[in-house]
Order: sequence, then structure tokens, then C-alpha cells
Amino acid sequence: MMFQRLFLLQFFLLLSSTTATAKLLHTIPRLSPTGPRVWRDHPDQISGEFVGEDFETFFYNQTLDHFNYRPESYDTFSQRYLINSKYWGGANVSAPVLVYLGAEEPIDGDLAAVGFLADNAVQFSSLLVFIEHRYYGKSIPFGSREEALKDASKLGYFNSAQAIADYAAIIIHIKEKLKAKYSPVIVIGGSYGGMLASWFRLKYPHIALGALASSAPILYFDDITPQDGYYSIVSRVFREATTNLRLAIP
Repeated sequence: MMFQRLFLLQFFLLLSSTTATAKLLHTIPRLSPTGPRVWRDHPDQISGEFVGEDFETFFYNQTLDHFNYRPESYDTFSQRYLINSKYWGGANVSAPVLVYLGAEEPIDGDLAAVGFLADNAVQFSSLLVFIEHRYYGKSIPFGSREEALKDASKLGYFNSAQAIADYAAIIIHIKEKLKAKYSPVIVIGGSYGGMLASWFRLKYPHIALGALASSAPILYFDDITPQDGYYSIVSRVFREATTNLRLAIP
């Protein structure tokens, strides 16, 4: 109990000291499902062009519809992904592949902000792959954002099942291209991207050895979990932390 209280106190102090700073750092990834949406609130940023010096950009000729057999299902679009091979040990030693699954925004901002992957790439001699989610950034079907969002028939392809099938196709393509058949793949994501990572591991266990989901409300849907569950837990932790903080301060 004492250890738990000390942990909560340290967490609260850290949170308090970093909140103001975080507001100034626009490169920090948004890991909240209720935060601002670049796609919705800032459409002028939809085609950002940031590319780190260690990343190489590629485009995969992606299938529009992975699950149906109508003529239009065989249409394709260019989906962007980026690779950083700076730390990779190579296919000959079956060095791992860390794949970041893009979420509801262009992939550009995540390249500079998600340092966790680079930190672990050094330790595990990993290949880094960042894949952009369909309908964001430069991965827009139908030629333009306006056309892609034009009507319900085109928006029907804008869903998470199609997105993780996209990721599966690109990962298989990369492993074949690099002759990395035996390199294990770990998929990684935060918030909605974390949900995608979890679902990817369940749907494609033959492709991903594991998944890391940060801040991912995987079961937070109607009639599955109590709808006040998240808020109740956060409120309880905050209440306990503030109480312990008052007790700790003379």
C-alpha cells in the first residue's frame, strides 16, 4: 500500500510539472481519443512533409477493398510508409522489425515524436517502419481528399478492418523485399493506433509476434464495459494522489 501511494504521488508530481511544458511541444503525439484531430480541425496540415534524415519514404500500391469482390474493390491507391534501417541488424540474423501503426492523422508528426521506437531499435538492432493510415496524409484513395470524402460509398472503405489489412499487406511486402522472412514483427500504436495494434495481433498472429498498445481503450464500446469506467478510475487515482500529496507536504 505504501509503495502504491508513493507511486501515485510521484506520478501526480510528474504530471503537474510536465503539463505546462507539454502544451508548448507540438511534436508530442496526441494519445487521447478526445484530443484535436488534424484531419478534421486542421485540413491544411493534411499533407505535411516532415521526413527525418534517417527515414526513407516509400509508397505501396494498396488494394482499396480487401474483403469484397466487386469490380471497384480491385481499385488501388498509393499508401505511404517510411523505413529507418539505421539500427537494423539485418535479415541474416533475423533482427526484429518494429512497426508503428499510424492512426487518425498524417504520419509525419509521429516520426519526430515517438522516440520509444528509436530507443528500442538501438537495443534490439531493429528495423523501424512507420505506416500511414488510409485516408490521411498522402495515403488518400480516389485521387484527392475531397473525392475520398465525397459520399457514403467512398467513405465505406474508411474503417479499421481495412486499415489493419493495409498494414498486413505492407508488412508482408517489406519482409519479402528485404528477404526478412524470419525477422519477428512487433506492431506498436497509441490510443486508436494502440487499438489497431491489438486487433492486428488478434487478426494476423502469423504476421505479428506481439503488439504494444499504449493508452488503447480496446473494450471501450457500448454494452461491453461500464461507460463511466475510465472516468471513475481516473477520478479515483487523482483523488488518492491529491490526498497523499497533502499528507506528504508539511
